Amino acid sequence: MAAAEPVAADRSGPAKRKSSLRAARPSAADPIPPSHPFDGLPQVGTFFWTDGTNTGRFCGGTVVRSPLHNLVVTAAHCLRAPDPKRHLSFVPQYHDGLKPHGIYPVDRIYLDQRYYDLGTNGGARWDYAVVRLGARADGAEVEDVTGGYDLVPYPGYNHRDVRLIGYPGNSDTTHPKPLDCTSSTHRYTSTDPAAPGDFLEIACAGYIGGTSGGPFLVRDFTGYTLIGVIGGYHTGGDFPDVSYSSYFTLDTLALYLHAVRGDTPAAPRIPSS
Repeated sequence: MAAAEPVAADRSGPAKRKSSLRAARPSAADPIPPSHPFDGLPQVGTFFWTDGTNTGRFCGGTVVRSPLHNLVVTAAHCLRAPDPKRHLSFVPQYHDGLKPHGIYPVDRIYLDQRYYDLGTNGGARWDYAVVRLGARADGAEVEDVTGGYDLVPYPGYNHRDVRLIGYPGNSDTTHPKPLDCTSSTHRYTSTDPAAPGDFLEIACAGYIGGTSGGPFLVRDFTGYTLIGVIGGYHTGGDFPDVSYSSYFTLDTLALYLHAVRGDTPAAPRIPSS
């Protein structure tokens, strides 16, 4: 997995989501908290297209607690249009070319039907996905190996200490490790009529393309809970120093329950002739 290619899914690649050359949003009044590379967390990983050459690292995902110990949450725009000719897998705590917890094949991808119908802008408030994974080669389920975090609907918008983790770029040559940053979140109401909704907003420096799907984590007595993923408004934002998440609601919980049950996932509708 040393080589990598960008994904053709909206803003999950470095050329689209959060242009890596643009400055922070000019209206940001306070200093932007810095991010730093680190070796990652067992519960947070990245996706790969595995097509025989092990290329295509993109987006992040987080293992969440579930009855069958096999679910990951990421951004919907990362997986809205996967290439059926390639196989998709999840690698927890990937860094520096290492796969310390193994590789887990993607079994099913659950997106809200409204996200398919309305697209990345019109459906921005539903920019999250629940991914059902297959077991590792030795039969182990991902949560049994890495642990997981609780998925929390209606978490509130204002949080003082939120940990933001993302996998920048798509090449280990330039970005061998994920990024880590702690900052505060607040409510952002979109002023773009094409992308309506209320979103979590967080300021953290350097979250360029590729970081989509990375978690917004807040501490609780069990460790962390997942309150968002990089995406939503403009598939995560227009600037590398300000990121967004769709707000988790009962719609998010319903998607999670569909994945737990193994229901048939939603899919793009076939236009009537």
